[in-house]
Amino acid sequence: MNRHFEFTVAGSGERLDKYVAEQCHISRSYAQKLIEEGNVTVNNHAARASHKLDAGDRVIASIPPPASTSLTPEAIPLKVVYEDKDVIVIDKPAGLLVHPAAGQKSGTLVNAILAHCPDLGEIKGSIRPGIVHRLDKDTSGLMMVAKNNASHAYLSRQIKQRSIKKTYIALVLGQLAPERGAIEAPIGRHPRDRKRMAVVERGREAKTEYRVLRYLDDCTLLEVMPETGRTHQIRVHLSAIGHPVFGDHIYGKRSPILGRQFLHAYKLGFRLPSTGEFVEFTSRLPRELQEVLNRYRP
Repeated sequence: MNRHFEFTVAGSGERLDKYVAEQCHISRSYAQKLIEEGNVTVNNHAARASHKLDAGDRVIASIPPPASTSLTPEAIPLKVVYEDKDVIVIDKPAGLLVHPAAGQKSGTLVNAILAHCPDLGEIKGSIRPGIVHRLDKDTSGLMMVAKNNASHAYLSRQIKQRSIKKTYIALVLGQLAPERGAIEAPIGRHPRDRKRMAVVERGREAKTEYRVLRYLDDCTLLEVMPETGRTHQIRVHLSAIGHPVFGDHIYGKRSPILGRQFLHAYKLGFRLPSTGEFVEFTSRLPRELQEVLNRYRP
């Protein structure tokens, strides 16, 4: 049975898709899908996702139940850094896909977490229950996963407000200067390759700050702080300024000594849903990345 929501708009000028996403605690892309399929009306009429709302408008959203999936719990080992009744922090290894996608329906982080937290299946979102942010398959490091709908909404709000603190370690090709800086360039789908992202004029706002940790031969070791969370953001931004991530075969070039990109989410800070306390976790650099550093000299 569909869940029905009805709202009276308080202010003017907000896009319909943004409003529905915020009010129903769903992703903006899912809100757009609901609007396109006719599950959202404004004053009893269909409207576009870009429709600007006026004060007093009556918005009705009908959300169908999650589609049945073949998601099954799998006993995949997890490195749990922190866990309470609301959230679990995982240190994800490289090579582990976060959630099922075309061509891979099992062996993902979601399958592993479903085995660890059986109640996770009750969270909305058929193929990625509890997931509030992602790491690329070949990026390692810290991820938080919500264990119930209330914590999912709480953590998602922090992401929207940009109060989540995420810090990565990246090795890039070339000698990057200046030693501190920020890359601000919009990111969207590559105009010719839909599997890739790119800096494009009409892309979504994206900002990445960085700090040089040290120079190593013809490479630079960085601490990277993405302010926004666009798909492949760090990799796209660094490639766009001529310093692709070491080993990134999509936005740079393959490495004969490393079978993945040198990108590790080593620090994650956020407020706990249960208490509001700000907590911060760190993850050591994986052995295969440390071995690459050992081959280079400052």
